[in-house]
Amino acid sequence: MRKNHTGKDFRYNDKWDTDPNDPDLGELVTVEDGSKHTKWMKFMLPRIQMMRAMLKSNGVLAICIDDRELFHLGMLLNEVFGEENRIGIINWQKSYAPKNDSTHLSSATEYILVYSKNKELTKTGLLGRTDQMNAKYKNPDNDPEGLWRDDNPIARTKSDKDRYAIQSPFTGALHYPGTGSWRNTKKNMKTYLEAWGSKYIEKDLGEGRPKALVIKGASIPIIPEEQNLDNNPVVEMGDIKDEIIIKAEKKALKIRDKKTMPELYFLRSGYGRPAIKRYLKYVKQGKVPLTFWADENYDELFELDCQSWTHEESGHSQTGIKELDYVLGKGHDFQTVKPLKLIEKIIQLWCPNEGIVLDPFAGSGTTGHAILESNELAGSKRNFILIEKGEGNDEYAKILTRERIKRVITGERVNKEGEIQILEQAISNGFEYWELDKEVDAKAILEMQREELIDVIITTHWEDDRRKATSVIDRIEKNYKYLVGHNILNEGFFIIWDGKNSVGELNQQTYMELLQEAKNEGVKAPFHVYARYQIYQTPKVKFYQIPDKILMHLGLNENSDRYNNQEDDE
Repeated sequence: MRKNHTGKDFRYNDKWDTDPNDPDLGELVTVEDGSKHTKWMKFMLPRIQMMRAMLKSNGVLAICIDDRELFHLGMLLNEVFGEENRIGIINWQKSYAPKNDSTHLSSATEYILVYSKNKELTKTGLLGRTDQMNAKYKNPDNDPEGLWRDDNPIARTKSDKDRYAIQSPFTGALHYPGTGSWRNTKKNMKTYLEAWGSKYIEKDLGEGRPKALVIKGASIPIIPEEQNLDNNPVVEMGDIKDEIIIKAEKKALKIRDKKTMPELYFLRSGYGRPAIKRYLKYVKQGKVPLTFWADENYDELFELDCQSWTHEESGHSQTGIKELDYVLGKGHDFQTVKPLKLIEKIIQLWCPNEGIVLDPFAGSGTTGHAILESNELAGSKRNFILIEKGEGNDEYAKILTRERIKRVITGERVNKEGEIQILEQAISNGFEYWELDKEVDAKAILEMQREELIDVIITTHWEDDRRKATSVIDRIEKNYKYLVGHNILNEGFFIIWDGKNSVGELNQQTYMELLQEAKNEGVKAPFHVYARYQIYQTPKVKFYQIPDKILMHLGLNENSDRYNNQEDDE
């Protein structure tokens, strides 16, 4: 899920606390308003709560924000999502150069706050590999495994059993893993060393380490007592080499010059420290999204913390405007447009190939555009939902956002003369455009299937105080008959409903069943139960009648609903 709000002028409607469907967008809050931060946080909190409720358990929320509300938004997200679920803070370069419009610091960047509903369940993907990264891989010895580069055979973490010496087949010197330990198993290390033509055995060298891998029958260099093997991990043979080491060197040189080198080899043409081959075909085909990650060693866990994305990596606002101009022509009056590259990067990292992206502040439709193009180019099957209300009487969702998505699909663009032409390849995809009105009534709710009703209740349930965290319901993914979610206090939420052909009542039997489900899941009372009727009463249940309470959650008055002003003829 992605959301965009830069923290500049916005409209604030304080009726939203009691009626989220109130048609009035509210008064414009400008940057000069002394209470703008308080109003902005009150404006954002219920929306963030609803967005979290709509996320899957492994879902991600990414919010673009500028420095005006960065800290306030961060505190809100910490409160709603939990600081432990923050994936990272990304600083992206929105312009080529700083502007001369500030007496102090001129910002050329904006921020993306990335939070997960449950960080332990969320996966961060890899970015595409670059030609520069792949250029490090060569194949000077015609290795049948393909392109490779030298890599460190030593792991940074200590494993005492793997801190032994290996003897070089070129020099007879002993090589230790320094402060770390060998990455590969001892069995593999022996196989790699013997591939140089000599027989290796294990031998105790009396230095307090595990048995070394040394050439069979060869002399062993003397380890000076004062030598620290962690800081100085090489023990040289000296000028005199015995017959066995001389033969081992000749075999190794022959293999080096005429054959494919073994997976473990020695730098400086055989006379340096050991290295290991890292084959390109076995490297993850992507790069970890960390600017300080200098090599392609992705075997260890990484954590996205706080980093910067330059405009070369993520585009900039001017690019976004030019991209919009190309699709719709100039005169659209959008001053801040996120570039496609930025949105594509976010989607690639945190949305699975068949995932759904919701953009509740769709603006010019960059999110939909990015998904359509990435689906076409990468063969992914992501879907998107764009929501845009427009401002005042400006219904640009219809005349601009919808039109952009349509032209992306048809390939229509605006040429240099301002004329609409087919300038790009058409995309084999489509979309539906819906206009939301207040025709949600009791009959429509009663005709909903159970899964639809669950979605509506989880995303619209509010207690009397809409700012309470207890209003937010986390969905329970297990397949219970009635239990569907719980709140921050671990109070259970139940729906007794099976579609319009089911009466759906709370009676003694259904209560005993949901009581057992509560016990199995470990949720507590009071139990919040949605059903059509309540036959059985208990202080442990807080009852919500379908459809009346749901209409109230939606901001509709059930007393004025046409369903309640006519006889029930079903």
